[in-house]
Amino acid sequence: MDELHDNDAQASPVWAIFSDLMAALVGILVLVLVWVIGIQLELSQSLEQEKAKRLAEEQRRLALEQALADPLASGRVTFEDGRIGISGSVLFQLNSDQLQAEGVALLQDLVKPLQVYLNQHNQMLMVSGFTDDLPIQRGNRRYEDNWGLSAQRALTVTRTLIDQGMPADQVFAAAFGPHQPVAPNDSNAHRAKNRRVELTTVPRRNTDPANGDNDG
Repeated sequence: MDELHDNDAQASPVWAIFSDLMAALVGILVLVLVWVIGIQLELSQSLEQEKAKRLAEEQRRLALEQALADPLASGRVTFEDGRIGISGSVLFQLNSDQLQAEGVALLQDLVKPLQVYLNQHNQMLMVSGFTDDLPIQRGNRRYEDNWGLSAQRALTVTRTLIDQGMPADQVFAAAFGPHQPVAPNDSNAHRAKNRRVELTTVPRRNTDPANGDNDG
């Protein structure tokens, strides 16, 4: 009888230890399962956010393209990757920053659809000036180099847009000179493509003091 009691006493701790071990393993498996599910949910949310972001960008691009339907149909502007391109020959004569009549008329047609788009999407317009790689012609004392010419052309377009009704706080100018060409500078036709002005919509900076972004 004593031997039976001893065997029962020895078996009980073994089963208790085994039970505790199984409970610990189950707990670990549950934690791993919860972690895996959490990772999957996080990845799913990230994918949904990325899809929503891409969809919103595509909708903005389509909205802008629709707003510019008339000038695009007439071939006066191009629209690629969110950039509105205007040939320099439409706006300016060679080595000049004075708008031609055709350029003034085109900008006047663009102001209203651009302003509607900017207001609807809380964005701004960046006016960028570009040139080809040829040096400034001799005798042109207004500019030392293509940087100056591209900057003044961008400013001329910017000021014209403002004069035609675009709020000054919705547009700004940038200059790139001969850099970032869209074609090799190896022919007159290619250089003509590089002499251009581009209009690009960009997010408006949040200046809400509550968000701590106000420079004042």
